[in-house]
Parts: sequence; structure tokens; C-alpha cells
Amino acid sequence: MQHIHWIGTGLSAIPGIKKLIQDGHQLTVWNRTVHTAKTSLKNLDVEIREFSINDLKKQLNNNDILVSMLPGDWHVPLANLCLEKKSHFVSSSYISPEMLKLNQPFQDLKLSCVNEVGLDPGIDHAMAHHLVQDLKSRDLDSDISIDFISYCGGVPKIPNPFRYKFSWSPAGVLKALKSPSKSIKNGREWNVERPWDAITSYVAPLPKPEEFEVYPNRDSLPFISQYNFNQEWNINQFVRGTLRLQGWADAWSGVFKEIESLSFPEGDTRLKEMSDNFWKENAYDKGEPDRVILCVSLKAEKNNNPLYHKTYVLDAWGTDESTAMARLVSIPVAKAVELIKSGALISGVSSTPDSPEIVSKWMEMVNSLCQHLKIIDHLKQ
Repeated sequence: MQHIHWIGTGLSAIPGIKKLIQDGHQLTVWNRTVHTAKTSLKNLDVEIREFSINDLKKQLNNNDILVSMLPGDWHVPLANLCLEKKSHFVSSSYISPEMLKLNQPFQDLKLSCVNEVGLDPGIDHAMAHHLVQDLKSRDLDSDISIDFISYCGGVPKIPNPFRYKFSWSPAGVLKALKSPSKSIKNGREWNVERPWDAITSYVAPLPKPEEFEVYPNRDSLPFISQYNFNQEWNINQFVRGTLRLQGWADAWSGVFKEIESLSFPEGDTRLKEMSDNFWKENAYDKGEPDRVILCVSLKAEKNNNPLYHKTYVLDAWGTDESTAMARLVSIPVAKAVELIKSGALISGVSSTPDSPEIVSKWMEMVNSLCQHLKIIDHLKQ
């Protein structure tokens, strides 16, 4: 029988594990510390094992599904283990160049290696696919100008002076501030070395519109083809970015200055000190609600005449059962597992599916996970 092996029981994993158990799937949970996993999964009837590669290798069988919720540097080794054991692989992380090299081996074995099926990346992909498919269905001229934006952020529902709170180690957030970005602005490639050099304002079209600070994140450009943009379209703007509360840039100005002065790997010690301090001072309190906002927008114009303009807007916050971030990351991962079991996903290395049928079902699932989800047609307002 096809068995699921889920590695990692961090804060963003629990709702997905619970979903699979409640839906009656055969599941083994692996974690570095069994006691921690048992505490997180109390009252659930599930097998829990101490994680080690050797033990996992003994238990992983042909056609099983391995889910990795570990840090990104674990994913490729675990995917290679899946190839060795002829098993499927799932993660919520971005597809790395090293992972992409495994596409043909997974295809040859008719196995799925599904990534980017969390929140961002993940739900944002499904929204983008829906909007692009909708635009193409309008049968407009190919000579149109396109603006695409996708902004996502996890923020405290109750704002604090730091304008941000951490639900896991701050080290990853701090390191991301050292990462350059690529996007398209005013029809040209826009390269930014540091996020704080590109912070702008964005008004999210929520029931009561709210203004946030946003900046481009990572390299947006490969997603132009991933979202199936027509080659004939003239792209005026294309950006995938991060969203923060108003006042975040001012609250973090000192952090930006220090991060910019650090050299790596020499700066790792100081980065750890900063991370530890932030964790003590700005972690979520027990039961404190977090909030997730995701906006994906697509606009088409010709000769400055708007032809299409729609925005997906999502707003979710934590409840007594789970944080918003945990729900929106791990339950889509569980959904991907179920799609593999049903045979609905293609073999090879892939991200959130783009078929209209699956995208529609994906968004039905998302609607059940958040307090507000709507597509706004700006031309009809």
C-alpha cells in the first residue's frame, strides 16, 4: 500500500499532517526529536519515528510519497533518495537548479517530484495561473501591455512597534535581506541589490483597503514562462514580492544598516546573535494571532486603454486551532500528496499544477483556509 512519510513537525507542518491523518491516509511522521513531535501531534493516532537518513531508507518503499518540511538544503538529497527507492517527493520550497536537474530521472521512473506547493510559492502560483488563463480566454489582441504583481506577507494581526513578529528562527529573514532581486519595471529589467532600496507602497484591495510596504523578492523573471505568458505580450511590470506593515522600513532601518555591513561567512556569528535577540523580543506569544495577506494582480492595456484588470486578494489570520501561516503552507502540501495518490499529477520535477481543473479545486481548498478570499474586477467597480 502507498505510504506517506512526512519529515519535520515544525510550526508550519502540523495542519497538513492532521489533514492527512483525518482523511485516513497511512502516514509515518519523522522528526529529529520524537518527544517534540509527540507534543505537537498529541491526541493523534500516528506513527512517529526519530529521523535519520539510514532509518528512513529502510522504511521507504516503491511508490511511497516522501514529504520534506526540512530546510531547503535537505531537499535534493532526499529527492535523490526517492529516486533510489522509486518514491515520489513533495516540498513547499522553491525549485533549485540542482532539483531541476533531477527532472529527467523522475520522468524516466514515472515519479512525481512536486515543489512550490505551499503559500508563497504555491497558492500565489495557482492565483497567477487562474488570472492568466482568464485573460487568454478573452481573445484579445496579442499586442497588449501587461502589468503583473504578486505580493505576499506574514505579519502580526496585532501590530507591534517592530512591525513584525517571528514564528520561526529569524535567521532566514535576516539572510534574505542580503539577497538581490530581479523584476521588470517600466518595461525594463530592474535589478536591486538590497530590498530596502526598492520599498514602495501598495494599497491592498481588501474590504477596507489597507496600505502596506512592498519590495521585490528573489528573481521574478523565470515565472513569466512558468505562468504561461504569451511571448507576444509587452510586459511593463512583472514582480513577485514581499509585503510588510506600514512603518516596517523605519522600524528596521538599524537592522538594514548592520546587515549591509556584515560579510559572510564571517558575519554568521553576529547574524546568530541578532536572530537570538529578535526571537526573544519579537516572537509570537502563545495564542497570539498572526495574519497573512496575499495579492496577485494582472492588468492588460492597449494604447493606455484598460482591457483587463483583476486582483486575487487573500486575508487570513490565526485561530485557536492553527496559525494562518501554518494552514496556508502545510494544507496545500497535503493536497499535493493527495493528488499524487490519485494519479492526477505529471511525472518529473514540477510546481503547483496549472491545469484549469486542478487550479479550480486548489482555490476551493484555499477558500476554506482563510477568512477572506475574492477576485476583484477593477473594470467593473
